[in-house]
Amino acid sequence: MSFDLSEAEIIKLLECAYHSDGQIPSENKINAINRALKSELKCAAVLLPLYRNEQGWHLVFTRRTDLVEDHKGQVSFPGGGCDEHETQPEQTAIREAKEEIGLLPQDVRILGKMNEVITISHFKVTPVVGVIPWPYPFQLSPQEVSRVFSIPLDWMAEPTHWDEFDFTPEGSPTSFPVVTYHEYDGEILWGATARITQNFLGVLNLVKRKSSVYDQSIV
Repeated sequence: MSFDLSEAEIIKLLECAYHSDGQIPSENKINAINRALKSELKCAAVLLPLYRNEQGWHLVFTRRTDLVEDHKGQVSFPGGGCDEHETQPEQTAIREAKEEIGLLPQDVRILGKMNEVITISHFKVTPVVGVIPWPYPFQLSPQEVSRVFSIPLDWMAEPTHWDEFDFTPEGSPTSFPVVTYHEYDGEILWGATARITQNFLGVLNLVKRKSSVYDQSIV
């Protein structure tokens, strides 16, 4: 495996993978998921902030505060629900990144987006990949984010650094595989954020995915 990908190569891989190995769920699929989760799916997007230094490519993550409504203290990407006027996931991802960590829109170079991920918190999330400067003078929202940190792609691509187990949401007849990474820099990457990370690594051909993104990503 090569971790020395150029931006142009990442753009091409994202373009080739989008909806090619995980098609948009059919109406029947969406309805079945809604019934399992007992809720209509809501629109959301996250930004995967990517930077490169002499050690290679890294992804930037946040740790949520204990003040947020959901997923308190968990590792996540900047992101959230779509506003009514937003027609593209890039708009949502960029807006949320500015609100949560003070990342200015002009400092994000969008490379592409990935297949949508369905979460047990009733969201259909579009991951958006963008390159940012590093280091960066982040301005954290005190209500939402307690820390910003990064993890190298080569560390996350190492199969000995994560485990996978089945999880059955309360009230659901279906179990879904959940990825949990080992601790890195005092942080635990798991759940939907870990699955999105693995989907990205899969797009870059750095890890081998075992099944459809939608079957794996109801997390």
